[in-house]
Amino acid sequence: MSKEVKLESVSLHPLGAAAAPEPELLCIYGTGDLGRSLGLRLLQSGYRVVYGSRRPHSCGPLPQGAQVMSHAAASQSAGLVFVCIHREHYEFLEALAPQLKGKVLVDVSNNLKKNLYPEANAEYLQRLIPGAHVVKGFNTLSAWALQNGPTDANRQVYLCGNSAEAKEAVAEAATKLGFTVLDRGSLTAARELEDFPLQLFPEWRLPLQVAVGLTAFFFIYVLLRDVVYKYVTEGKDNSFRIMVSLANKVFPIVSLIMLALCYLPGVIAAVVQLYKGTKYKRFPNWLDRWMLCRKQLGLLALFFAFLHVLYTLIIPIRYYVRFRIGEGIISRIKENQTNEFDNTSAWRSDSYFSVGILGFAVYLLLGITSLPSVSNALSWREFSFVQSKLGYLTLFLCTLHTYLYGWNRFLRPYTYKWYTPPGYILSLVLPSVVLVLKLLLLLPCVDRTLTRIRQGWERTDLEDDSKKSLLT
Repeated sequence: MSKEVKLESVSLHPLGAAAAPEPELLCIYGTGDLGRSLGLRLLQSGYRVVYGSRRPHSCGPLPQGAQVMSHAAASQSAGLVFVCIHREHYEFLEALAPQLKGKVLVDVSNNLKKNLYPEANAEYLQRLIPGAHVVKGFNTLSAWALQNGPTDANRQVYLCGNSAEAKEAVAEAATKLGFTVLDRGSLTAARELEDFPLQLFPEWRLPLQVAVGLTAFFFIYVLLRDVVYKYVTEGKDNSFRIMVSLANKVFPIVSLIMLALCYLPGVIAAVVQLYKGTKYKRFPNWLDRWMLCRKQLGLLALFFAFLHVLYTLIIPIRYYVRFRIGEGIISRIKENQTNEFDNTSAWRSDSYFSVGILGFAVYLLLGITSLPSVSNALSWREFSFVQSKLGYLTLFLCTLHTYLYGWNRFLRPYTYKWYTPPGYILSLVLPSVVLVLKLLLLLPCVDRTLTRIRQGWERTDLEDDSKKSLLT
């Protein structure tokens, strides 16, 4: 019994906490913005941090709790060293090769442009210090992301290196900082990682090209029909319409077509799965790329819809509109004429505006749920409901809005200037096709088969079952 009391007294002694292992010491070369932010984040995660600087006594303010020494002294007791300096200052590291032998060096450098040097920075660092284990990593993160913690846009840390143990040590530190680690293989992948931060909107490139192409095409198309045609046939100059009237025709056309382009690849993918009878065969590369940029297509479509709303709001204050209204009122007064109220026109105009407002409201809801902070708060079923069900509802409302705008104008011969259809008719083709195909996919016999395929059923399973029944 005395032995038990003695053991209990030892375990409750306040000095027992001193037996806990000391936090791991990490070294950072470089006291710039990235080095300070990285050091602060490491300290917050429970590490001890020592900075290596060429001017230990005049390197500026550092995170509280960090030490600062010379480069050689700082790396003495740290096995992991973050090299947060530019490549052009790497030469001094060659003199530290004996002190850095066997240590893990994390190269976080980037260049100002691609192919600036014949070899990657990490490969150059490995050649300078052949005895060290160089790992490329953390270069895709900004100082802001390191200081404020991982967000949805800056959650991944890419690593590459020739030593599995070295990468594992860096991955452990990155995981403690709250980041997700992606191993990209050996150090030969360093150039690819260094090119990542130099890419300018890689996921937006195709959607932007589509948006610019559609805008240019329909602007020229509407310009020829509304301005050039008027000048050629009647000699009238109405080029002032370019700034507002033509823009307000082009923006909704581009918005509707790009919204249809968001949902067309999903319909094509469903048709492909029905044709192949399985979900385990890859889609064509062009379809894969198309499906991956649907979010960007939708946000650009919302941008054009927003421009359409703003341009529509200024219509009543335009000089041209006020002049035409005033001229019409004066001419009717002079001729002692009055216009009778047209109930059909009232229904059409009110329906046109009401459907447009509802479509834009659901449009905004789709855009809001695309934000990472909002989408992360939704379950997969909720996100799928908003983006799919409400997405098709948005496409339907916007398409109906355009049909109400056209009404029976397509029956009037004078609308086909130079035998070309109005722009709004062209904009209706693609969304109408998407909606019709979607309705066909919702047919019970089609939807049942598609659901089974997406749950893992394959058409070969049915063939195997029929063969077994014949054998028995």
